[in-house]
Amino acid sequence: MGFVLGLAVGKPKEVAVGRNKTMMSGIGKEQVEAAMLHFAGFDGDASFDLKHHGGLDRSVCIFPSEHYSYFEEKFNWILSLGAFGENLTVSGMLEQDVAIGDVFQVGEALIQVSEARNPCATIGKYQLLPELFQEVRKTSRTGFLCRTISEGRIQKGDEIVRVKRETEPVSVAFCHEKVLHRMGTREELERISQIEPLAARYRNEVLGKLGKMR
Repeated sequence: MGFVLGLAVGKPKEVAVGRNKTMMSGIGKEQVEAAMLHFAGFDGDASFDLKHHGGLDRSVCIFPSEHYSYFEEKFNWILSLGAFGENLTVSGMLEQDVAIGDVFQVGEALIQVSEARNPCATIGKYQLLPELFQEVRKTSRTGFLCRTISEGRIQKGDEIVRVKRETEPVSVAFCHEKVLHRMGTREELERISQIEPLAARYRNEVLGKLGKMR
């Protein structure tokens, strides 16, 4: 379905987010040629804000490489691979083509799409371009999050092959339209909440929105 074009890992560290301003974050990752993926994430990678990032349902963050040119042209800004805090920068895996529950073989590992990524403002702060965050959200060019099904080594250039899909697939783009942009009807949100492989955190978010409809 696609290929790994970039592979980035990094531990939390103090990063510059403005003039004389810093913050602790795991967004400042570095490109590597290969890394071992475990159930909790890649070797050499970790999150700082564990309430909103990381966990077994979110061991891998993926971002489509095709989006880079859009943002670079929009802001006249050069972005290096990993600019959006992703572990894997990939080709051929746009949000409309990837569904919650999809299982992919990547190198030696198996991963499963667990939720549509709701990006945080750190993306814009880290690039010293605050407007970037809002544009990522507005356009739903966010990437997505996965859990590890089978541990293994992943390297740049690895082919990504879909090996399993839900009977009635629900795309990441559909989730964004209905949840992130709050356009979902009760029936549509119920459909999303009932996807068995959906991450618990995301399911609770959807159920919360359903509760407010009553």
